Amino acid sequence: MKQFSTVVNTVLACMLIFILFSVGLPSFNVRAATPTPTAQPTPPLEPVKCDSSRSVQVSGVAVVNVTPDRALIKLGVESNGKSAKEAQAKNSATIKQVVKALKSQGVEAKDITTDWYTIDPLHEDYDSLRIKGYRIHNIIEVTMRDVTKSNDAIVAAFQAGANEVVDVQFYTSELRKYRDQAREAAMKAAREKADALSTAAGAEVGCVLTINENTQSNFYGGGWWWYGHRSNQNLMTSNSFQNVAPVEGESPTLDDGPLSAGQISVRAEVMASFGLK
Repeated sequence: MKQFSTVVNTVLACMLIFILFSVGLPSFNVRAATPTPTAQPTPPLEPVKCDSSRSVQVSGVAVVNVTPDRALIKLGVESNGKSAKEAQAKNSATIKQVVKALKSQGVEAKDITTDWYTIDPLHEDYDSLRIKGYRIHNIIEVTMRDVTKSNDAIVAAFQAGANEVVDVQFYTSELRKYRDQAREAAMKAAREKADALSTAAGAEVGCVLTINENTQSNFYGGGWWWYGHRSNQNLMTSNSFQNVAPVEGESPTLDDGPLSAGQISVRAEVMASFGLK
C-alpha cells in the first residue's frame, strides 16, 4: 500500500509540473518575442530666435594708447652729375656709406630697403630743352627695432652723406593684440549704450542682430596727425583712437635729439543692432 501511495504521489507531481510548464510557456514565448525598446534620441533644442521687429541700433568706439616699439625712418640722398652715369655713381657711393653708418648703429641689412628712386634731367632754365645734367633722388626706408637709437641713426646717416629726412613714423609690432583689445572695448561700449537707450524706452536688450566694423581708420601719435600716406597706407590704416586705460610702462626715452616717440593710438569702431524684449 505504501508503494502504491508513493507511485500516486509521483504521478501527481509530474502532472503538476506539466501543467505549470504548459501555462508558463506561452507567456515566456510572448516575452521572448517582444522586442526590447530602444532609447529614442533627444530632439535637438531649437535655436533661440531673435525678434528683429523691435530693435535698437548703436555704435561703439574705443581707443588703446600704445607705447611704440618700432620706428620707420625715411632718409633721402640727392646727387647731381653732368651725365646720368656720373650722378648714379655719386649716389651709389653715398648710399653705401649711409647704409654702412646705419649698420654701425645696430640696424640690420634686412631692415634697410629702397623706397623711392628717380632720375630727373636738369635743364638750363625752365623754358629750355637743353639738358645740363641729371639729378638722382634716392630714398631708403629704415626700420628701427630699438626706437631709442632713432636720433643717433639719423645723425650717423647725415654724417655719411644723407641730405634729407623724408618721414619718421612710430608704430607697434603687437598691433593685433591691441586691436583685439580695442574691438572688445568698442563692442562693450556699444552694448552699454544699447542697454541705456532701451532702459530709457522701457524695454530690455535681447540678442545681437547684426555687428559691423568700420575699417576706415586714422592715425594719431607723437603730437602729429597723419592720414593716408602714399607708401605706407597698410601700416597707417592698421594702426588706428574714447580711451581705454593707458598701456602700462613709460614711453621709451630717445637719445638727445628732435624725435619724441610719445604714444600711438589703436582705434576700433563697431556698429551693432540688438533685438528688444
